[in-house]
Amino acid sequence: MIKYGTIAKALIQKFAGFLFVVFFLSSFSVNAQQYTFINYDQSRIFMAKDSSQIMKFYKKIDELREGKRNKVTVVHFGGSHIQAGFWTEVLMDGFQSLGNFKGGGTFIFPFRIVKTNSPNFFKSFTTGKWVRKRSALAKEMCDNLGLAGMAGITNDSANTFGFKILKNNHHQTFNSLRLYHNFNPSFEFSLPVQEDLHYVRTDNPKLGYTEFHFETFIDSVNFNLLRKDTIIKDFMLRGFSIDNTNPGFYYAAIGVNGASTSSYLRCQEFVNELATIPPDLVIFSLGVNDTHDANFSKERFIANYDSLITLIKIASPRCAFLFTTVTDNYMSRKVSNKRPIKGQEAMYELMERHGAAVYDLYAVMGGYKSIYKWQKAGLAAKDKVHFNGRGYRILADLMFDAINRSYRYNTTVRK
Repeated sequence: MIKYGTIAKALIQKFAGFLFVVFFLSSFSVNAQQYTFINYDQSRIFMAKDSSQIMKFYKKIDELREGKRNKVTVVHFGGSHIQAGFWTEVLMDGFQSLGNFKGGGTFIFPFRIVKTNSPNFFKSFTTGKWVRKRSALAKEMCDNLGLAGMAGITNDSANTFGFKILKNNHHQTFNSLRLYHNFNPSFEFSLPVQEDLHYVRTDNPKLGYTEFHFETFIDSVNFNLLRKDTIIKDFMLRGFSIDNTNPGFYYAAIGVNGASTSSYLRCQEFVNELATIPPDLVIFSLGVNDTHDANFSKERFIANYDSLITLIKIASPRCAFLFTTVTDNYMSRKVSNKRPIKGQEAMYELMERHGAAVYDLYAVMGGYKSIYKWQKAGLAAKDKVHFNGRGYRILADLMFDAINRSYRYNTTVRK
């Protein structure tokens, strides 16, 4: 007997696939002519045989767009590629555009107060002196680092610190804030009294944060910090999580210059803090610094990722995972690096092992020695490791388009 339902489903899949191929080719014909070294046909989401977790993530997007849930959370881990913010802001804009959302939220680390580069959609400020601590560098490592992989430490007697969201298309205001810190009784912090600022404050020492719920939507905060005694020396600030209760995506871009797959494994408060913003999807963009390590091996690379995934599943058991392969790079500006090829192999093995997905950035950008072509085209830095703003945005546009096409195709198939 002919199963008409099965035939119909196959036709729908074939037709939907055809439409997306046409859309893909028309969308990137101009770019393809401009940058012949980019492999546009590789710009797609590859999935494991068991893709159930990714399908569940796509279903959550459906539910957000249909008004059945208020928030979908994406956490993106990486090194300097992510700390710069160019790549992740494009993805933030893309996800919010799926429903013209203005809500959701994001994670903010005040990079400027510890004198390092920051994304452009917010600025942080202080009147005091802070010492930077980060998990990526042995001499800057300290105990009790958290989700951000970085912290600011101060012992000033009086200080102010805060941030302001600047004009952007993804997260502009918030009405809830969590401040992650070490609850040192030698210090107290507060918001200055303002007639038009009303809020409820809740201290959660066991969870490692103080929470503020505001009656109105705001775009900035500035805290007063006072040292009451010197019994315990330092106040540690580990970052802010801001929420807007309107529907939207919560997108946390967690990037630390120099970070490798082992960096976040050193953060003692990593699981506890991640559990306060349990992700529906984690995007991994770690690996460049791993491949620069003289002791790099594919086996160790995979083992570190296995450990990271284990920790993340403690915080969010039903989380989906998307790996981006390691970008092509040079070592010391002169030596082309073949290790990302092993990194690429590792990502596909991890994909099958964990029922994850892969976006093959290494293949998209052109593979071995392609970063040289990007640099010559004015899209990458002279170090042949990092991209410039334009280069990051091209990669991010391609990546989000691939995510969007995968989401819409699989949504069509499900329906």
